[in-house]
Amino acid sequence: MRPVAPDIPAVELRAFRKSYRLGWTGARVGAVQDLSLRLAPGQVLGLFGPNGSGKSTTLKALAGLLHPTAGECRVFDHSAGSAEARPRVGYLPEAPRFAPHLTGREFLFYCAGLSGLGGEVAAQRVGEVLTWSGLAGAAGRRMGTYSKGMKQRIGLAQAIVHDPDLVLLDEPAGGLDPQGRLALDGLIRDLAARGKTVVFSSHLLDAAGALCDRIALLGKGRLLAEGTTAELLGAAPAAPPASRLEQLYLDRTNGHD
Repeated sequence: MRPVAPDIPAVELRAFRKSYRLGWTGARVGAVQDLSLRLAPGQVLGLFGPNGSGKSTTLKALAGLLHPTAGECRVFDHSAGSAEARPRVGYLPEAPRFAPHLTGREFLFYCAGLSGLGGEVAAQRVGEVLTWSGLAGAAGRRMGTYSKGMKQRIGLAQAIVHDPDLVLLDEPAGGLDPQGRLALDGLIRDLAARGKTVVFSSHLLDAAGALCDRIALLGKGRLLAEGTTAELLGAAPAAPPASRLEQLYLDRTNGHD
């Protein structure tokens, strides 16, 4: 992990906008509208919102996989996707697909090579992330035999094999059973404890209070609310914390699904 200046935001979106053209008509549809956010190094941000609210688009932009239509998307004060930003970012897409004929170890060595790691350095990192993800015992198995939870863990392992400073996770809990979600929560907490900045998207707001330093609620590509759990709960009626977050989520996203 590279030294991170505490006064430089890990993530900064400035009036970020992304739109797409639809088919033969050429009509533009806005996926994200004027989104502005700042996240300090070492913090965990949860992006919550209905389908189509712009969560995946925002994560793809931070990963450098698409360019803003307008505004800026910066990672550690560099344009997302730039040569300076790319090595510092790890990304797990929603519903990733893995080559079923490769073993977990082969796949991670391949990913390490894509990031410029080789030889003993790659071997050390692959061994570390296999142990970290709990897959050391299954490293020699073909990924086609992996369960859903194991595939999510190998996806997390590839996202950090090059030791990035920013880890982006798109719906990492999707399809996991309660035991798998608990294991995933533990891995995210460990990333935060190691000083990584984490941005993840989810529909599961009950995880927010335990995992997130900050929460952003999105609806139809717009930022509806953002802040710490305590700040957002101050805007919700008195009730147990979990139900108050859910009520705030429903209130703010009503009409944005």
